[in-house]
Order: sequence, then C-alpha cells, then structure tokens
Amino acid sequence: MTKKQRIEAFVALGQYLRANDEQLAAAIAYAAVKNRWFTEANTRKQIEAIATNLTLPKLESWLAPYPDIDDEQIVGLILAGNIPLVGFHDILSVLLAGYRATIKVSSDDAGLTKFVVDALVALAPAFADRVTIVDRLTNYDMIIATGSDNSSRYFEHYFGQKPHIIRKNRNSVAVLHGGESAEELHALGYDIFDYFGLGCRSVSKLYIPEDFEIARFFEAIEPFQVVRDHFKYGNNYDYNKSIYLINGEKHLDNGFLLLKEDDRLASPLAVVFYETYTDKKALASELAAQAEKIQCIVSSDTIATGIPTFPLGGSQCPALSDYADGVNVLDFLFSQSAG
Repeated sequence: MTKKQRIEAFVALGQYLRANDEQLAAAIAYAAVKNRWFTEANTRKQIEAIATNLTLPKLESWLAPYPDIDDEQIVGLILAGNIPLVGFHDILSVLLAGYRATIKVSSDDAGLTKFVVDALVALAPAFADRVTIVDRLTNYDMIIATGSDNSSRYFEHYFGQKPHIIRKNRNSVAVLHGGESAEELHALGYDIFDYFGLGCRSVSKLYIPEDFEIARFFEAIEPFQVVRDHFKYGNNYDYNKSIYLINGEKHLDNGFLLLKEDDRLASPLAVVFYETYTDKKALASELAAQAEKIQCIVSSDTIATGIPTFPLGGSQCPALSDYADGVNVLDFLFSQSAG
C-alpha cells in the first residue's frame, strides 16, 4: 500500500466511526458490560475524539514530513487498558508509517481494539496481513509498550534489546491563576472526570493561588456529580473518604470529589491533590523539574515549562502530533526504517 492508500483507509475508518452503525453500537454496549469503567458515554467520547483526527487534511498534514515507505519490519505494540481504545494512536502511527503491527491488548480492552482493527481491515483488505492481534508477542523488530512504573521494568528487561519506546506512569496537572471564569472552571471538570480520571491526561493535581476560592471551583463542577452514581467510582470515593476521616486527615469534600493538600502528583481515584503557590516562575521551575512525570498541563495562563499545555477542558482531546510522554512515535519509526 502507498501512503496515500493508507491515509484513505483511515479516512474511511473515521467516516465509519462517525456513522455509528448497529455493529459499532453493539460493540460499545458489549464493552460496557465487560469493563464497567468503559461506560457507553466514555467509549463514545473516545471514538468521537479519534474520528475527529481521521480526516484527509489532518492525516496528510501530520504525515507530510515523512517519506512513503513500505517496510516489512514488525512493530510489537503492548497496549494499556485504562481507558477505551487508549492505544489507537500507536496503531495508527505504525500502520500509516508503513510498518506491520502485532498487537497485545490489555485484558481490560473489552474487545474494542479488535473491533476497530477488524473494521479497518473490512474497509481496506490490504491491511489484513499487516495488523494482527496476538495473545503473546513472539516475533517483532521493535517495541512500543505502555504500562505502569512496575510493568515498565518488566518491559525493559524483556524487550530492551530491541529498539523501543517504553512508557511509564504519568499524570496531568492544572494550574489556576484565580481569575478563571465559571465556564473555564466548569471545563476543568472534563479534565478531571472524563474516563473517571483513569487516563494519563486526567488531571490529578491542582496548583492554586493562596487566596483561591475553592467554593467557586466546587460550584462550577457541580454538574459532574453524576460520576458519584457509577458504582466503581462511588466505591472509590467512599473508601478514600473513610480513610481520610478515620486518620483525621484534612480534606475538602463536595459529595463526589475529595480535595486534599498534598505535594504528590498522583492522587487516588475520586481524589484530586492540590498545592498553593505564590510565585508563578518558581512554580514553572518546579513543574519543569518533574516533566518526566507529567503528561500535560491545563491552564488558561501561559506557563513556561516545556510541558505540553492545553486550555482548561482540552486535555482529553489531543491532536495527532500530541504524542504520549512527548515522544514522537513517527520520528522513532522512521529512524528504524530499513530503507
């Protein structure tokens, strides 16, 4: 397949995902049963975000700097399963770059990746022998693996001898300056609650000015209280609230989200940590020093950290060039080209 043919295939896939036929609806419903975190609303939100990027202008612009190659090398993909179709961008990158993909999905995937891959092959049969889902990776020339800090050590041990991208835990943070509108603070709710806060782009930490009125934030995110009705999220909220109460740990509670002052980046589910700051430049330096642990920042202000920054409400809608962990997958792939 030529680059043009590959792009056209993914444009067709985007059109198919936007059409939302009965088979796609059934796959979404099935996933919601297999993995209770994958609610139909969250899976549809992810599919919409994916489909938004699968247009001819966006794909052509993204791939324009790269040559048209047809490489027989196999890229092994180890995908996470924390949110629906979280590994789609890696699949897209490998196949559009002209490589073969062998995919090991997470046990939490709930069949969504296989459904999308099968839909792609149905639209472009030439992909049939270029993308495979397997139970175990045995034959590969390079690896792209996403997991936790613990699993990354395993990946390094077993796959480190081949060219690789190995991703670890990351979290996202919000930096507020105090002058945000109610609409902006409401938008921050999407950064926190989309996918129940399970994604690496989910905001788990707030940096706020010392005089920030928390009540304004709680009031703005009140419409997100429906997350409390999801039994898994609700169980985590109840558990963490109980722990804080039993231990006498100071926290703020609006009935569906716990705020706790803490210098760590990664907060438990249904909890967001926060810190106050007085000097924006000092904060920027602090964040820059933790860049390897931060996926992105959301803010309505400009923060010179070198970390990707999105407007409030924008963390969960990355563009094609917003690479996980800041590692350009296309640059990596084309650097390994056999010719």
